[in-house]
Amino acid sequence: MEKENAPAQDVRAVLTEDLLRKFDKPGPRYTSYPTADRFAEHFSPGDAVRVLQARRDGGTDEPLSLYVHIPFCESLCYYCGCNKIITKHHERAAPYLDALEAELALVVKHLGTGRPVSQLHFGGGSPTFLSDAELARLMSALGAAFRLTPDSEVSIEVDPRTVTPERLAHLRTLGFNRLSFGVQDFDAAVQQAVHRVQSFEMVRDLMVAARAQGYVSINADLIYGLPKQTPESFARTVQQISELRPDRIALYAYAHLPERFKPQRRIHDADLPPAPDRIAMLGDAITGFLARGYSYIGMDHFALPDDSLAIAKQEGRLHRNFQGYSTQPDCDLVALGVSAIGRVGASYYQNAKTIEAYEGSLQKGELPVIRGYALTTDDEVRHDVIMALMCQGRLAFEPIERAHGIRMGEYFARELEAMRGLAASGLVTFDEGAIQVTAAGWFLVRAIAMVFDAHLHKARDAQGQAPGQGQVQTVRFSRVI
Repeated sequence: MEKENAPAQDVRAVLTEDLLRKFDKPGPRYTSYPTADRFAEHFSPGDAVRVLQARRDGGTDEPLSLYVHIPFCESLCYYCGCNKIITKHHERAAPYLDALEAELALVVKHLGTGRPVSQLHFGGGSPTFLSDAELARLMSALGAAFRLTPDSEVSIEVDPRTVTPERLAHLRTLGFNRLSFGVQDFDAAVQQAVHRVQSFEMVRDLMVAARAQGYVSINADLIYGLPKQTPESFARTVQQISELRPDRIALYAYAHLPERFKPQRRIHDADLPPAPDRIAMLGDAITGFLARGYSYIGMDHFALPDDSLAIAKQEGRLHRNFQGYSTQPDCDLVALGVSAIGRVGASYYQNAKTIEAYEGSLQKGELPVIRGYALTTDDEVRHDVIMALMCQGRLAFEPIERAHGIRMGEYFARELEAMRGLAASGLVTFDEGAIQVTAAGWFLVRAIAMVFDAHLHKARDAQGQAPGQGQVQTVRFSRVI
């Protein structure tokens, strides 16, 4: 585990211009390994059926994680890279719920009814696009298909513009105990530039109501690197959100990929803050949150010291999944809805990305899976290595060797040589039988993890590069900083 005081250093004090030029490149966030861009279309609905049946027949009753994707939003946020449908026609939700229930019935048919679920998350889009009655209908269907454990985490992403304290109270009666508010930035000019206007007072009043209603945890999402942002304006947002004391804060770097996400073409490159300002925003935010009593969880997450995420970090029990850092072990994830990604056993799968294709498959009685990936033995080794770096900031050799029957020095000879180069750059140190991420390295931990990504090695080999050079350019990923 990295030293507790390491992240407290000012980012600008440990990240030199030379380091940034060398390592601040596009790279995966590693919410999975292999990453979703490696999924292949030859993974069929039949493959997904076999994976679900294998879990059912394997006799395990370990709790599942469950994700439900609600794609609808009333208005377009220009920065958004999520799979969404922009509409004010709320009647579109009813047929989508029909399709969700059809998918749920197919999943239960192959997986079995009443499987325990320890983590349920509604994402989108804007799940609160659904009416109170529609949310109740969906929760009832899920409750009939699965069994929520007594200590389950039941969370929903909330658009502050589409909920009221009364709606939050209704969500609480449905069983939700965690909320995630999409805030991004409180500055008026930034909100106008990204087409998402919501006042500080609006968010404040909703958080106050949520606490009074007994929600266990409240999360707020922020984004730095948005158009019109400055270090000074973002520092005000950091101060304001800290005053509201959400239990968790997710701080993401804006990924400007207009070639991939059409809405981002409405953002002018000239309005984006330059790299030195982005670094300043990140450094000031980390310093600001730490000074206001938050613990630095890693890469993009902060939490109050008594939050379960901070406790898991202290105890070395941190995990990472498609929602980011988590207290939940690396359990099977069943995903429902258009574009949703799940993992069961050693296989990932993804549903159809358009609502027409999604509903069309279900009308034919098929799971709406369009692609996926079955992990190889090598993938499983590298998954554990990358997650150790991303979650603990430390790669201990002996547990990996014991779990997978390998010798690190032989299996990862090329990668360990590259790590020597990262050590020379000050990103890692070599301890006895382990690699430790340094204070500077923690801010570039994605670049460190990339060294062990065999799928990126292939691209580097094609370009004649060594795995530590960090020079692969691609529009698939956001920048490391």
